[in-house]
Parts: sequence; structure tokens; C-alpha cells
Amino acid sequence: MKRFLASVALGALLIGAAPMGAIAETPADQLIVATSMSNILTLDPATITGRETVQVLNNIYDTLVILSPEDRSIQPRIAESWEVAPDRMSIRFKLRQDAKFASGNPVTAQDVAWSLQRLMKLNLAQASFLKSRGFTADAAPTLFVAEDDHTFVMNLPKPDDPNLILMVLAQSGPGSILDTKTVLEHEKDGDLGADWLTLNSAGSGPFTLTQWASNEYIILTRNDNYWGPAPAMNRVLMRHLPESQSQRLMLEQGDIDVAYSMQAPDLQSLEGSEKITVASAPGSGFYYLSVSMKDERFANPKVRAALRLLIDYEGINKAVMPYYGKLHQRPLSTGVAGLLPDPGYKLDVEQAKALLAEAGYPDGFKTTLRVLSEDPFMKAATAIQNTLAQAGIEAELITGSGDQIYGAMRERNFELLVGRGGGGQQPHADSNLRALAYNPDNSDEAKLTNYQGWRTSYYDPKLNEMIEAALLEQDPAKQAKLYEEIQVYMDQSVMSILPFSEVVDTAAYQSDVQGMIVSPWVSRFEGVTKTR
Repeated sequence: MKRFLASVALGALLIGAAPMGAIAETPADQLIVATSMSNILTLDPATITGRETVQVLNNIYDTLVILSPEDRSIQPRIAESWEVAPDRMSIRFKLRQDAKFASGNPVTAQDVAWSLQRLMKLNLAQASFLKSRGFTADAAPTLFVAEDDHTFVMNLPKPDDPNLILMVLAQSGPGSILDTKTVLEHEKDGDLGADWLTLNSAGSGPFTLTQWASNEYIILTRNDNYWGPAPAMNRVLMRHLPESQSQRLMLEQGDIDVAYSMQAPDLQSLEGSEKITVASAPGSGFYYLSVSMKDERFANPKVRAALRLLIDYEGINKAVMPYYGKLHQRPLSTGVAGLLPDPGYKLDVEQAKALLAEAGYPDGFKTTLRVLSEDPFMKAATAIQNTLAQAGIEAELITGSGDQIYGAMRERNFELLVGRGGGGQQPHADSNLRALAYNPDNSDEAKLTNYQGWRTSYYDPKLNEMIEAALLEQDPAKQAKLYEEIQVYMDQSVMSILPFSEVVDTAAYQSDVQGMIVSPWVSRFEGVTKTR
């Protein structure tokens, strides 16, 4: 409680409000957001990880294009228009001419080219999106070209789907455009400004970074040089408040406007309130049960088929997943081209027992099930542990932090694991398939940790070829058909990753706050207003 009171007092101090006892509502021109900042370790676009950091950067940096929050279609941003070459090996962007960085420097095609070249040179977390498409630091000067101040050309290193490349460029991190002059003024020992950008910003977005205290707060201030309509909010205060009950209490008291990272019981208690809105939006990726194909038991497709029938899909999604996920059994995200209806798997213990007997395990076996020690993972894993036991599979739960659980998966040192992942940041089937199933080199030495197919030791050369062929198909209808065929093949093969729920993002906010975008991947505060 002391920490909670200190949080409120600091929030009041930062926004210039009265002490806690006098707070009736937040200021009309300031947005107070409660969230968890545990995963925000830097604000350098080349280095960031996690959706929480993407949400911050969405408000500071522009990208060439953005994804519409409504339908995830590709929309203009700094690029007013773009044209894909007839051979689909380059994309030419025409930049708007009125855009300025917060410093006052004009946004040019040279800044776009330098930002992408910097991304590849640093070769940190966000470079993986383009590295997986064949981009390299050595080739960057010829792949990212400024033809003139307002014409940028992106040359592709190998045949690809340009729509997917555009979706990557729409994401803060790989697509963030930096103020070259300002960043290089703060360069130290050839770090391309990395140290300075950890705590500072050099963007052209609607807000600038005023202050960041790690695991405490982030203050964003309206950018007076912003090229678009001025945001209604003069300032955004993002508070690190990981305790769900504290977020709920502050929201009910009117001390905060928006609450992210809330747990299901607190969200449920707010449902039906006239003063508070609880909203969910499609997220990215899936909750799943995965197996290691290094284990001979799980390398047997009949054992994997049995596991698929030992998940209580309806029960888990009804009792555990509200506000976290929704029932989903396909490896493609909702809304992507080619998605088939769910196959309709249900808990079937007797059929699972028959499959186990056919595989040579009539009495089941003992195994381990790794899971994050937090909701909804623990509750979902416990439910799966119970249904596995009904078929004779005794699964010992091994709990831990993300580094411990996913670390074991990255090292290919696990048996069963309940996790979350599977791409989907880009609304394209390849984003899911590249994350979940594609595995070009199954050797331990390959260390393809970005591919969950590699993490689970799942290797299918035919599936790899099908994924590559679908990516390069130029006819949209034919491409969707190829993705349908891939789902059928994966279903028949019984994948090493078995989705049982699709991620949704949920937030609660004051009902007089308008223009809220719930999904952190596309959320921006520039359109937020308050009717008070």
C-alpha cells in the first residue's frame, strides 16, 4: 500500500495536480496511463523488445506507413504514396514534404535510409525482422537508397512479398525514422547514438520523450513541430504500476485514465460500470502447448495427435482466457488471407488413449510441463496437466520466469511447454508460419532461436517449400489458396505447437476518454480526447 500511495503522490506531482485527497479527475489535457514497464529496458528503436515499448515508440517516432487499427490495412504516414516495381524487387516511396523532426530538422529520404542502415549495422533485436527477409548490414547502402530528399527506394535482397515488407516497415522499431543529425550529435565511440537514445528521443511523432525513470514513469510531451493535427493531450504520463488491484482502484477513483496489464478478476469487476469502459482487441500470436521433437515420444505423430485431444479448448477459453485470449486452433491469425475455420478439436480422452496405445504407450508416461509462473499461463497449464492425467500422462509442472521457461525452449531443453508466441505482428500468414513452423536448418549449431519450429526441433523440408512458394505467389486469390493447403498439411502432420487460444489485448479506461486504441502494436495517443 505504501508503494501505491507513493505512486499516486508522484503522479500528482508530475502532472501538477492537487494531493491525492483532492483529486477528482485527471486534467482535461493530460492522459494518465497505468501499465507495466518491466520489459522496457531501452527506448532506442533498434534495441527495443516487447509490445509495451512499441506502444511508447508509436507516439514518438514516425514510420513510412502504418497499419490501420480498424482493419490492419497499410496506410500512409511519412510516405504519401508508394509504388512496387513490376518485378517486385523494389518499392519506391514518395515522402510528404512538410514533415519535421521535434528538433525542427526536416524529415528526408536520407534520414529514412540512414535509420534502416543503422538498424542493420547495430544488428540488435529489431534487425531480425529484416534479417529474416535476407537484408544484411553489408548490403544496406545498396538496399536503402535516397534518390532525392523526398524519394526513398527500398531494394529487396531476394524475391519476397512486398506487402509483408511494408507491414514490417509499419512497425515501430524496425520502421522508426530517426533524426540523423540529432542522433549523430550524441554519438559516442561509434555507437551511432545508441547510448543517448536509451533515454532520449529523436523522432517526428506527435509527442517527444521528456523523461523516463526506469520502472517508474515515462513522460511524453506534445511535439510542437509535429506535421499532423496537434494532439488534444498536452502531456501523457505513463506510470509503472504492475499491480492489477492498484490499477483498478486508481481507475475507479479517477486518478488514472487508462489501465493496461490488468488481471481478469479486476477487469471483470469493472464490466457494467457506466464510468469505465473495458475493451479488447485482437493481439498477435497464440497461447499454445508445444512439444520437443528431440524427445522420441513426442516425435511420434500419434502421441502429438493424442495431446491435441487432451486439451479442453472450450473449458480453458471459458474459465481461464477471458481478456487474455479467445478460442483458436489454426496457426494463422484472425483476419489474414487464407485462414480456414477452426478444425473443431475437443477434449476426447478415450480417443487420446487409443492413439497412445497405438503409439506404444497404453499406460501413458511421465513427463515435465514448463510454464510461466503467472496468469493465464499457470491456470491453463494446470488445466492441461489435469486432462493429460486422465489419459495416463503424468506431467510435472516446472514454473519460472520468462528467461527460465523460454530460455529452456531456446536451448531446446524441454519436453512439454505452455507458452505464447507465433508471430502476427504483421497481418500476413507468413508472419505466423515463419515463426511457428518454418525451420531451414534443424542443427543445434544453427541457433535459429527466432523460429519456434527450430526451438521445438520440428523439421519438414516439404513444409518449408510450401511456405516459400506461398510467399512468392503474386495472385492474391492463389496465394490465399496456398495458405489454405498449408493449414491442411500442418493439421494432418500434427505440428509441434498446438494453439488453443489466440491472444487478445485488453484495456480499461474512463468512459469519457475517446479515441482509445487498445492494441499496443498500433496504439497511438494523438487522437485521444476527453469529453469533460
